Amino acid sequence: MESSKYDNSEYAVELEHVSKIYKLQKKDGESKKKGSESFYALRDISLKIKRGDVVGILGTNGSGKSTLSLVLSGISDIDEGTMDVNGEQALISINTGLNNQLTGLENINVKGALLGFNKKKIQQMTEGVIEFAELGDFLYQPVKKYSSGMKSRLGFSISLALDPDIFIIDEALSVGDKGFAKKCLDRMMKLRNEKDKTILFISHSLPQVKEFCRTGLWIEGGKLMEMGPIDEVCDHYSDYVEKLNAMPGKEKKKMLDEKFKERLIVNEKKSFWTRLFG
Repeated sequence: MESSKYDNSEYAVELEHVSKIYKLQKKDGESKKKGSESFYALRDISLKIKRGDVVGILGTNGSGKSTLSLVLSGISDIDEGTMDVNGEQALISINTGLNNQLTGLENINVKGALLGFNKKKIQQMTEGVIEFAELGDFLYQPVKKYSSGMKSRLGFSISLALDPDIFIIDEALSVGDKGFAKKCLDRMMKLRNEKDKTILFISHSLPQVKEFCRTGLWIEGGKLMEMGPIDEVCDHYSDYVEKLNAMPGKEKKKMLDEKFKERLIVNEKKSFWTRLFG
């Protein structure tokens, strides 16, 4: 994997034949079975995202959206292909980057220190988080006592204060109160319109995606299905979901099982003599 600093490229993100593979855990009692299985979370994905674009990432549960966000943010490495990220990126997701044992304030300080900020910069960052997150006295409580909505508030506010080149938002606006979600969306729209930030937005809310994004990126079964104008991609994805949900239960399960099997990689264990003599 290649990851570069912000340069003169017109693209913020470039993926060439990228795959991410996870090993599947065996059930109890199956550890002695021959062979092992791995799973394509992402498979042979090639795409380019222009600097300053706002991309809505669509896909059903288990399609690979969150894996893509982890890869693009640098939290998870790719197993195949090449990736070039031009700029500093920040993943905004519930729990991501937060230490549950530390208070909200301590999390802000640790994040700033890890990034090499001086005391003045950390203080400025802290003031920005306090103002935006509206956590009150909970800022001085351990994060493990936070609700999912409060964790989202803190994580979102810290990422805003860091002011990265590329924002990766993974369902961070799907929890908590609608008022704060709107406040976050309004701020992101301001960043989109005034600062020309690159924003990757994962959400199950099609109206929200249509309103906010310019480009649609649809992933299904770990593969890139379509990338293009947001309305067009949303319509095609919506039609797919409607047809999927209209299927009888058994037929739907059979189809999903077959799609899952397509993503499996079975590695057969060979005996010593087979390995030696073929």
